[in-house]
Amino acid sequence: METQNHIVLIANRGEIAVRIARACHALGVGVACVYTAEDAESGHVRVAQELGGSLYRVSSYHDANEIMSVADQAGATAIHPGYGFFAEDFRFARRVTTRDRKMIFIGPSWRVIRDLGDKINTKRLARSIGVPTVPGSDRPIYDEQEAEKVARSLYDFQLQEGVSQPLVLVKASAGGGGMGIEEVYDIDQFRSVYRRVRNYALRQFKDEGVLIEQRICGFNHLEVQIICDRTGKNPVHFGTRNCSIQSVGLQKRIEVAPGFDPSSIDYDFDAEALLKSITEHSLALAREVGYDNVGTWEWIVTREGRPFLMEVNTRIQVENGVSARISRLRGESGVDLISEQIRVGLGEPLGYTQDDVSFEGVGIEYRIIAEDPSHRFTPWVGRIERFSWKEEPWLSVYTHVPTAMTGEPYDIPTEFDPNLALAIVWGKDLSQATQRGKAFLDSLVLEGSNRDGESLKSNVAFLRKNSDRLLRF
Repeated sequence: METQNHIVLIANRGEIAVRIARACHALGVGVACVYTAEDAESGHVRVAQELGGSLYRVSSYHDANEIMSVADQAGATAIHPGYGFFAEDFRFARRVTTRDRKMIFIGPSWRVIRDLGDKINTKRLARSIGVPTVPGSDRPIYDEQEAEKVARSLYDFQLQEGVSQPLVLVKASAGGGGMGIEEVYDIDQFRSVYRRVRNYALRQFKDEGVLIEQRICGFNHLEVQIICDRTGKNPVHFGTRNCSIQSVGLQKRIEVAPGFDPSSIDYDFDAEALLKSITEHSLALAREVGYDNVGTWEWIVTREGRPFLMEVNTRIQVENGVSARISRLRGESGVDLISEQIRVGLGEPLGYTQDDVSFEGVGIEYRIIAEDPSHRFTPWVGRIERFSWKEEPWLSVYTHVPTAMTGEPYDIPTEFDPNLALAIVWGKDLSQATQRGKAFLDSLVLEGSNRDGESLKSNVAFLRKNSDRLLRF
């Protein structure tokens, strides 16, 4: 295999770094990992050592110059950005592939990241080939008066449609993952919200472009998982998933694959036809732009079954594993989308078509996080003293927390989100998957305390409570 002559620098941390390292090892690819002082005890450091990879301490995961320097020291031939950090930074991807000592960026080409990374440009591209998008602006708005004019037109449109309480969304055009989004209920408050989002976008994304959209209420959040090799031709999808269980900050907490289940739930529309439609639309846009790696097409679907494309995430996502869990390649289970991403990212042909991909059962992914759902999901900071679960053939748990690996206590770094693990449950149908999911959560051992002696707070109870409303509106 061509992959065996490569060394991949993993420019990330935590659970995703662990999974990338293991995927590289399975492919015969060399690994180099980075870590910060705060992350010295992280499981991804331990796994890198176990797999014989090289380790480099850096001052920050955000320092591109330092990442490049480490890549050169390690003799890396490719960089995998994981998710977050540099994953959707086209300038970073361009630099990786065009510098004097060129490397491979394991993700889409930088031009694709640039073209799809801007929500407004994505909307314009989608509309040009007939893909339905959310009503609103289709280019960055930098002028406050123009933004207010668009917002008022959307308010008026909703009133004409019989919406009693119109809403508009003000979104950072370069944002993602629920970041830089605010709702406006009162049009008289629009200008102050617009200024706040614009300033936030400038600070966080170095681009103060803002998107004004109609707020679609009562929807489900669906995604289509797509992969293609470097030819950018004949993309293949690995199904749909539903990510509607979220925190107050629009951060996903539970994901389910497939996106709807008409075999056990009655919808007010043809759910099977809807899933087929958004999948075909997603593939059409992938072909239009020559998409050449793993990516996710994000949709919202109304109670009436109207789909709208929101954005494209040009990276591997946290929830890739739940799609892989229900996927079968030539009838065989065990698809690893991270391995597939690395393999095609390093230049290998995809080697299969859509006819080779099938689906079986239902998968549920729980994001286990140290947070307090009763207080707006405020992060909890402290020491994890016990973290374990009962192994089951239908269960996969991915974590970087060493307590789960060795039993050693682990202090959650305050510098990062307190994500602890991803648990993926499979069942032959939604009922069985839900029962298994709740059984896992009930048996999960997760204990700890902070400096004041207060017990660890987590979202486990929130996850269990919401397990009974999966795939519903």
